[in-house]
Amino acid sequence: MKDKKILEMAEKTLDRYQICDCCLGRSFRQIETGLTNKQKGELIRNNLKYDKKTIAKDCWLCEGLLDEIEHFANLVSDVVKEYEFDTFLMGSKIDEDILDREKELRDFIKSEDAEPIKMEINREVGKILEKKLRKTVDFENPDIMAVIDTAFDVVNLQVSSIFIYGRYKKLKRGLPQTKWFCKICRGKGCKACNYTGKMYDTSVEELASKKALEMTKGTDESFHGSGREDIDALMLGNGRPFVLEIKNPKIRNIDLSVFEKKTNDYAKDKIEINNVRFSDRNEVVRIKSAEFRKTYRIVLEGEKPINKEKLKEVAQILQGKTIKQFTPTRVAHRRVNKVRERKIYNCDIESVEGTIARVIVETESGTYLKELISGDNGKTKPNISEMIGIPCIVKELDVIEIKGE
Repeated sequence: MKDKKILEMAEKTLDRYQICDCCLGRSFRQIETGLTNKQKGELIRNNLKYDKKTIAKDCWLCEGLLDEIEHFANLVSDVVKEYEFDTFLMGSKIDEDILDREKELRDFIKSEDAEPIKMEINREVGKILEKKLRKTVDFENPDIMAVIDTAFDVVNLQVSSIFIYGRYKKLKRGLPQTKWFCKICRGKGCKACNYTGKMYDTSVEELASKKALEMTKGTDESFHGSGREDIDALMLGNGRPFVLEIKNPKIRNIDLSVFEKKTNDYAKDKIEINNVRFSDRNEVVRIKSAEFRKTYRIVLEGEKPINKEKLKEVAQILQGKTIKQFTPTRVAHRRVNKVRERKIYNCDIESVEGTIARVIVETESGTYLKELISGDNGKTKPNISEMIGIPCIVKELDVIEIKGE
């Protein structure tokens, strides 16, 4: 070693502190490349002809912590054996007294180059586990992150979610997309909700996730849909895009064709899923922010018989029209009050029979269809009720196509 300044500071350090070779080498890690911290410490002692050696358990700084690397690796190995994964990352929590002493030593040396003890433990435990488990360390997106509390020998796992993309059809009315917790008990269970904690028995979310949770042994899920249809509307055609997030899965590599079949058998006549594939968190952002055109079939009812020619004339006027919708009365409690502009791309009349008409409408994402028909007391302009001169309401509403995927 030729760096006399490092040797001089190392000698002062050894005169003042009783530290092991690992802690010594870690404090002066710039002295040599390609060596472990322990080897660096031994090199410094040899160059200083410093015969007195301190073993880890007598080290003022780590108090033997660095002798427990193998032990920590075994603890992690035992905890993760129930999980299926390919990549991992180690983390650790170090006793505050050790961190305080580490800071004292760093301040004494006046160097920011010293490697933190946490970094050494994470690296060395990770190296052992890579060989033992035949898994790979991944610093960017590990399947599992294991964090060991070195003071209490406790391992906490942070397991990455599994994401499954698909499209769903909703075949039954009165079925919400996601769980609706009881407004009174907020999910705890009370007399009003028959102690279920929910306003509805089930949902698209629960039906779509049940078999996935069983197959992955996950603990929870989140359902991310590309918009949502009204609770009393069907979702037909090619289905609505969604991403199902399974949290804390023990099994990651499931057969998605089996998952799809099991789900469709379980949820028969309620929902149907298709086009499933593995996905990621980025796709959640994509489908949440995407604005897909949607085509609806509307069954509307007028207070009086509807003139077919007049309705056809109105449909022609609406083609390519931009309407203005103030926040509808029915959603005002959960939506910001503002005027939204939405485009009507196409409007076709399927049939008119007395007071009942069937209309096919293709609109921009986010259009309130019920208000396009009723006008919602003038909050949507123009609207079909006003244009044909007969108050109308929506009797049935089905989404028959979502474009853009």
